[in-house]
Parts: sequence; structure tokens; C-alpha cells
Amino acid sequence: MAIQKDKLTIQEVTKATGLSAHTLRYYERIGLIHPIERAENTRRRYSADDVGWIDFLLKLRATGMSVKDMQKYAELQRRGDETLPERVEMLKSLRDNVEAHMDELTEHLKLIYYKIEIYQNIVAEKELEKA
Repeated sequence: MAIQKDKLTIQEVTKATGLSAHTLRYYERIGLIHPIERAENTRRRYSADDVGWIDFLLKLRATGMSVKDMQKYAELQRRGDETLPERVEMLKSLRDNVEAHMDELTEHLKLIYYKIEIYQNIVAEKELEKA
């Protein structure tokens, strides 16, 4: 989603990310998201960078990274570039796990294709017998 204005309300961020307001506040509370800037009325005001970070967190979670590891990654990110080597290692480990899972899913998919072929052949044979 292209963010057009400088600051977004929590409602706008829920629409942009698919997360509930409760989840956004929870992510902030547990340190996945840095403390969000507040307007004079104490309401959270998110930046486009905040939304980009949340989107990245969602991708990490979708690939199987635990919340605990996401918290560690977020802390390393906040500490700056001196943590780049550790973040690279975390991402490499995640990449390896994702690739292994994809290989496993590919094998499962091959079995599904095999079963479909067998069943289609049986159905075709039965149709020929009826003819």
C-alpha cells in the first residue's frame, strides 16, 4: 500500500496491515515495534517507515519466525548497524528453514499430483466401460 501522508492513525494502519489495533498495541508493548510517536491528544501516529517495518514483521512471522526471535531481531535492528552480522545470520537461518519447508511442501504436492492422476485414470476407465 502506498502511504500518501506523513502520519497515520492506528485505524489507517490496521487497514494497511490487516492487523487489529489490539495487535498493534501488543506489538509495541512487547518491543516488536518501537514506541510509536504520539500526537498532542496522545493518539498514536504511525509513519510510512513504521508501516514498512510492520509489513516486514508480518513476512517474518508468515515464514515461521517465532515472536521471541522477532523480538530479538527488532532489538538488534534498534541497536544499529553493528548488529548487521547477527541479523544476517538470523535471516540466513530463517531462509534455510523456509527452503526446507518449501522442499517438504513440494514433495507433498508431488504426491497430490500423483493421486489426482491415478484417480482421473480410474474415472476415465469407468467412463469407457459405460460407453
